[in-house]
Amino acid sequence: MIAATVSQNSDSSSGNISAGNASASATIGKIDTDRIVNAESEPGNWLAYGRTYAEQRHSPLTQVNKKTVKDLELAFSVDMYTTRGLEASPIVVDGIMYMTGSWSVVYAVDATTGEEIWSYDPEVPGDWARKACCDVVNRGVAVYDGAVYVASLDGYLISLNAETGEEIWRINTIIDRTKAYTITGAPRIANGRVFIGNGGGEYGVRGYVTAYDAKTGEQDWRFFTVPGDPNKPFEHPEMAEAAPTWKGGEWWKIGGGGTVWNSIVYDPDTDTVYLGVGNGSPWTRSIRSPGGGDNLFLSSIVALDPNTGRKKWHYQTTPGDTWDYTAVQDMMLADLEIDGQMRKVIMQAPK
Repeated sequence: MIAATVSQNSDSSSGNISAGNASASATIGKIDTDRIVNAESEPGNWLAYGRTYAEQRHSPLTQVNKKTVKDLELAFSVDMYTTRGLEASPIVVDGIMYMTGSWSVVYAVDATTGEEIWSYDPEVPGDWARKACCDVVNRGVAVYDGAVYVASLDGYLISLNAETGEEIWRINTIIDRTKAYTITGAPRIANGRVFIGNGGGEYGVRGYVTAYDAKTGEQDWRFFTVPGDPNKPFEHPEMAEAAPTWKGGEWWKIGGGGTVWNSIVYDPDTDTVYLGVGNGSPWTRSIRSPGGGDNLFLSSIVALDPNTGRKKWHYQTTPGDTWDYTAVQDMMLADLEIDGQMRKVIMQAPK
């Protein structure tokens, strides 16, 4: 259940797009990159995951404060029809609240009354829950240019009409549906591209993030976070950089891990997308890489060019991670004065 208070049909092959019968709304959910960049001018809206691209999650609203909080009363409640976990951060756009429940079900409700406007069920097969390490949760949606974007537990990225909830398109993001891939994270979107990762590092998958065209669902690029079989061509130059840091063993047969199941942050000032990369698969380095090594890009913050998917830089928080420490925790962007100079910084509190 979500409560508010007041003061007093799919394609199974990766890369194929299933087109729905709808197009984006012409009037509802009209968000673009500039509007999110200027989100501070709209304190009554929550336009993106974390409210702004900086993802600081701070509301500038002042009506509820330490003096008035005692006067809060229940305004409405919305039944989410589940006893499973709820982890979504709602998006609020011009009086409509968009959120997800368990099993990746999307709800649009009137943000003033709680009345349901529409709901959408991606109809995730029940047995897919066996592939999910940590419940059938979903962390929310993105809204952009009249469409709502959700990633389903079984690995589909779906575009919906923001006004009606009708499906515009859906695409399978999973490279191997025999593996235990899942998605519980919220998509991020900027400059007409939707970014989405996946989970499954506990069950022997290989991590990656994919960028899709927001209007069409066409894939723009894909960035793998750990190398595959070194006897085969690398998918992109960064894998040639990473492979020497994996020593001995046959990690590619057990996935390698490195899933980006949560934190993806876009910085409009530098036009950079930051990925928070997860644990190895299996956790223990002596099994996946018995010769040691840093095992790039596990447990790393990786900065990419969002237009090409090429790496700008990386910082590994736990080289050779063997403890599931990860770097998938939420990241915040800020401008801070350090030693008398203003610096652009990323803040993260990994394990």
